[in-house]
This record gives sequence, structure tokens and C-alpha cells, in this order.
Amino acid sequence: MSLEKLKPQIETIVANSEKTVDERLLAICELLENHVEYYNWVGFYFRNGTKEELHLGPYVGAPTDHTVIPFGKGICGQVAVSNQNFVVPDVSAQDNYIACSITVKSEIVVPIFVNGENIGQIDIDSNTIDPFTEKDERFLEFVNKKVAQILS
Repeated sequence: MSLEKLKPQIETIVANSEKTVDERLLAICELLENHVEYYNWVGFYFRNGTKEELHLGPYVGAPTDHTVIPFGKGICGQVAVSNQNFVVPDVSAQDNYIACSITVKSEIVVPIFVNGENIGQIDIDSNTIDPFTEKDERFLEFVNKKVAQILS
């Protein structure tokens, strides 16, 4: 399914106020993992209060030991510091990469902003080398803008 066709489904999930925030975030993860063939692990990380660390939120995919990530460590930790999208076409070429699984070949991390502050991010791992394009970045920015509406 094309990324554009997923947008109305993202909006429907976000608008469902009968579900908790975590239930809606998990539904977004499931939607993306089920409908984008190269999205093999999809999850959210959020800043832990005022601490410079991220805590794992809802996710789908293989279990991970990386439930707490210090700022600056790994791709997620770098995005927490830079406030910029980070696309890694080949994780084996990245020095500051935290391996979650030997099957992961690439990663994309896009920050979530609430009132101009980076409060978390969506993290996607792929078992395919270099699958992410600018379309993925724009789509995930859209997803995060919708997610920000239920986090503010």
C-alpha cells in the first residue's frame, strides 16, 4: 500500500478518543508494519521527563533490550540531540549504531515535536539495505504531526 493511502487511516487512529494514547500509538505501529513491506520494526521512544534519556513506548516487531537509550547514543539518541531526521541506509557503515537484531540493515528515525520541543521519535528498522526515501521522511513527519496532537 502506498504511503499516501495510509494517511487517512493514521488520521482515523489518532482521532479515536475511545482508545488510550498508547493504544493509538500501537495501532499506528501495527498499521505501518503491516502495510509497508520494508518496515520490519516500528516503535516510539519518548524523552523521560527532564532526564537526557529515551524510554521505549509502544512498538511492534522483535523484542528489544533497548528500552532506555541515553541521549547521543545510537541513532535514536543522536536524533534526541540533533532534532533532525536521521536515515541510515546501511547500519553496518554507522559507527554509533546500537544493534537490535542481526537482521536489521537500515533505520530511519524522525523526531516528534510538541510546542517546538523534541519529546520523542518514531523509529523504524528495515531488513532491507537502503529502502527509505524522501517520501518515507515526509510521510513519517506527517505521522508525527498527527501523533503530536494527542500528546500535547
